[in-house]
Amino acid sequence: MRRCLIVWLSVLFCISVSAKDYQVYGPQGALSMKMTLPEGFDQKQDSCSMVLLMHGIFASKDYNPMPALAKALAEKGIASIRFDFNGHGKSEGRLQDMTVEKEIADALAVWEFANSLPYVKSVGLLGHSQGGVVASMTAGQLAARGECPDGLVLIAPGSVIKDACKGGAFFNARFDPANPPESVTCFGSMKLGREYLMNTQLLDIFGVSKAYTGPVRLIHGSKDNIVPMRCSKQYQDIYGDNAELMVVEGENHMISKKLDEVKHLVVEFFVSLQAQ
Repeated sequence: MRRCLIVWLSVLFCISVSAKDYQVYGPQGALSMKMTLPEGFDQKQDSCSMVLLMHGIFASKDYNPMPALAKALAEKGIASIRFDFNGHGKSEGRLQDMTVEKEIADALAVWEFANSLPYVKSVGLLGHSQGGVVASMTAGQLAARGECPDGLVLIAPGSVIKDACKGGAFFNARFDPANPPESVTCFGSMKLGREYLMNTQLLDIFGVSKAYTGPVRLIHGSKDNIVPMRCSKQYQDIYGDNAELMVVEGENHMISKKLDEVKHLVVEFFVSLQAQ
């Protein structure tokens, strides 16, 4: 049944133009996606590398920096799929029911789909903030089962979410970490459920992530006041010589000050993998 679904979705991709919405299914239902192909790309004759772009918590595929990264990659001949995690953007599900584990399942579903496309020769992963945690753990799970992403870019990877949940303080929400309520509200309307608050405390973020031994580029703004620099440095430690940390002076967590520099660092990394 699942294989038939993947084949059917692959046909839809092949007859459609770039940057249109597509769907695969995660634990909470359909995932809204946009694929961006290089200009003039012929899906029947050409081949390309692809990058899966994963947004952060409370964000979406259409929030900065994802659309800009998709466009910049396409300009260098690299395709991408950016998608909304369950409970975010136009994807199905409730934010209150979201967990990191469910987002990893979403990412794995998109990974499987991307690798089913006949013109895709390799797939890399990129994640921002909580999406960085998801990308890193997805890469680790894939490596553990013998599959390896082409490369991994983590932009301000938000491993601090574990400390936040253990400390009972997630943004402006306060709760008892040993017995959180059914939900807490961040920024007036964003609800996180008890399952997220409990399960995030137990995540083996670095233990799972370190199974991936391919090339890694970490990108972190020097003025990030949401995810501390120590998070990227911890990732650098577990990946060792396979990772490089690029500090963007003056950049914040939302990538709103030095977007062109961040785009350059991302594109440069994935272009270099094609030359190897």
